[in-house]
Amino acid sequence: MKYLALNNIAQAGIDKFPADYEAVTDINDADAVILRSYNMLDMEMPKTLKAIARSGAGTNNIPVDRCAEQGIVVFNTPGANANGVKELVLLGMILAARNAKGGMKWVDENKDDQDIGKTMEKAKSQFAGTEIKGKTLGVLGLGAVGGMVANTAIDLGMDVIGYDPFLSVGSALHLNPLVQVVTNVDDIYAACDYISIHVPMNDSTKGMVNAEAMEKMKDGVVILNFARDGLVNDEDLKQYIACGKVRKYVTDLPNYATANMDNVIAFPHLGASTEESETNCAIMAAEELTDFLENGNITNSVNFPSLSLGKAMKPMRLCVAHKNVPNVISKLTTILGSSNANISDMVSKSRGNYAFAIFDLDHKLDQETLQEIGQVSGVIRLTVIA
Repeated sequence: MKYLALNNIAQAGIDKFPADYEAVTDINDADAVILRSYNMLDMEMPKTLKAIARSGAGTNNIPVDRCAEQGIVVFNTPGANANGVKELVLLGMILAARNAKGGMKWVDENKDDQDIGKTMEKAKSQFAGTEIKGKTLGVLGLGAVGGMVANTAIDLGMDVIGYDPFLSVGSALHLNPLVQVVTNVDDIYAACDYISIHVPMNDSTKGMVNAEAMEKMKDGVVILNFARDGLVNDEDLKQYIACGKVRKYVTDLPNYATANMDNVIAFPHLGASTEESETNCAIMAAEELTDFLENGNITNSVNFPSLSLGKAMKPMRLCVAHKNVPNVISKLTTILGSSNANISDMVSKSRGNYAFAIFDLDHKLDQETLQEIGQVSGVIRLTVIA
């Protein structure tokens, strides 16, 4: 197999590829692509490309829908950088509470004062802050990052309220039982001193923290956004900061508007910029690609369903990406039956407009039968592992 790395990828991830995998420099030669932030939106995808793995969570730089149409499976690495993001969220919350930013600026401005040790005792009162212990934190979205933020805040002595209408069983099991999960987001707006946003960006969440939401919040609330720019309405935010309703806005995703607002603490998208996060993401991305290329298994795809038949051990494994329409599987099994192929195991799942199926066969098929399978209406791509 051949892979193309479009960004510098942590060596620990590259080392996860089998020894006989070859790094290439041209996408037309690649079976798979691994990347971080490289913009692929305008790139042409060759027919030989089977998979793309984003070493990180967001896939805004990848044409996910176009890839699905071509049967190219797109992976991400959810949770691999969660701890790095969590730690930055906590840093942002403490900076908002303590006005450390203002105090550090004062020290820098007065560094030439020979008596700074005495002067600062008079100046420090203007940078007095509050403690986070005993305050109430609201977490919007209790996935990998939001769950970690909620649990750590409990450990720090905060009261925590969480909201997630799509809370998975796995995420719920990892939550500290002291986290109060509510079914109405207004309960968070009304009760919380800090509100941290950890939801994906989509049509239903864009601008979700707007004037209507901020009007329901406590006076002096601190809003933290380490998820996606656009979840908070900038014009409404500016208005509610100006009137003091929002005491601080802390974000890892500044834009021109928020970077020029008062009482904004902004980082240049540093959440996953740790050695550990980059290594974890690279390892997960390489493992996802390898399992797919070697076995056809899909884990953490953003455009196809997750499914697995374990390690490919039979004489032939067929991997079929197809449209989620009726009768595709029945047509495939009919062809296999007509060729006297015994299906020893199979799995089929769908996701939205697309589906994926894996068949383990007890003997290899001839080229004519494989060609017939590939021409079935609705089949997007047939991959053979033998």
